[in-house]
Amino acid sequence: MFVDQAKIKIKAGDGGDGAVSFHREKYVAAGGPDGGDGGRGGDVIFQVDDNFSTLIDFRYKRKYVAEKGQNGSARNCTGKSAPPLIIKVPRGTIVRDAETGRIMADMSTDEPKILAKGGNGGKGNVHFATSTRQIPKFAKPGFPGEEFEVNLELKLLADVGLVGFPNVGKSTLISVVSAAKPKIANYHFTTLSPVLGVVKVEEEKSFVMADIPGLIEGAGDGIGLGHEFLRHVERCRLIVHVVDVSGIEGRDPQEDFRIINAELEKFNAELAERPQIVAANKCDMASEEQREAFRNFVESQNLPFFCISAATTQGTSELIQKIAEVLDTLPPIREYEPDPIPLAELDEKAGLGQKFDITVEDEVYYIEAPWIEPIMRTIDIEDYSSMQYFQRVLINSGIIAKLEEMGINEGDTVNLQGFEFDYIN
Repeated sequence: MFVDQAKIKIKAGDGGDGAVSFHREKYVAAGGPDGGDGGRGGDVIFQVDDNFSTLIDFRYKRKYVAEKGQNGSARNCTGKSAPPLIIKVPRGTIVRDAETGRIMADMSTDEPKILAKGGNGGKGNVHFATSTRQIPKFAKPGFPGEEFEVNLELKLLADVGLVGFPNVGKSTLISVVSAAKPKIANYHFTTLSPVLGVVKVEEEKSFVMADIPGLIEGAGDGIGLGHEFLRHVERCRLIVHVVDVSGIEGRDPQEDFRIINAELEKFNAELAERPQIVAANKCDMASEEQREAFRNFVESQNLPFFCISAATTQGTSELIQKIAEVLDTLPPIREYEPDPIPLAELDEKAGLGQKFDITVEDEVYYIEAPWIEPIMRTIDIEDYSSMQYFQRVLINSGIIAKLEEMGINEGDTVNLQGFEFDYIN
């Protein structure tokens, strides 16, 4: 089963929490704090694997979560950082942020790409000791790892794309010029998925050809199978348009040519400008008048024309030589550059976008701020310096200012993520 689209969730590992610990050793009085830092959470890394040709595995597993960093421990021991989570995808996969649509990575090379970074570990209480605060009973929690819902889209990497109506001989052509062995039969839609074949031109020269199936009139609007596979033409440097010049199925080759080109342009206007070679197939079954009429029609549009018979290999070697000649003049296969991260997202990653929501019910101020929960885990409400640190967090995040703006009075009840306390100015 050929699957070229999928949606998954990825989450990098959270950083480990810093430790609250104090040195304990016989004959050593007042050893002081020695809580170590938390380890770093695991990254989510995408890696190309040429053993994969579809995205079908992502239909069965949709959530990928990296490991959390180890918490810090006593004696200034830093927690162990978590290993990265490596997700293998077929070459040519484009990863997009499902929420914004921005391109995050184009997996066309062997270089691994970090798509979600693990959170840094929290600081242990040893970092918060000062001359006036010698017994800090709090530490910082680990930072959360990045989390995204992403769309995976496979766009095959091929130098040449074969396009044309079903049953015009595209599969036969790729089977005789390469080692590809597609299913071939005398009925429409024999080919139900793109087929790649490597065409060897000479000793150290070759190119990749793709048979793009399912193009019919209306394919650009999603009719038939064409809409599913038109995306694979976008990468191709050169289009070879295969047309049945014999008309044995009652179709007009000139009209077929116009329809397919119109569908390509409708799907992506850039495809109309892509270099194109026309291969008039089944020439051995066409009359001289049919061949010459179609030749004149194609050459009037300044396109290279080749009369071939894929079944008997007539004219195929000349076509391959011309394809190789044209490819030498064209730029390499297109790679998509990652889109820049929006400023709002950068602000949020820098901690400037800490969101919260405050509502008042029955004179209780309810604060929703999920990001503050890890911080609350490290707070010791019996410790003065720990509560001072917590108060600074509330001030720096803007929560206190918003409460005052809403008219809170001293002694009013505040509910912060389920933790209730009286407001003191």
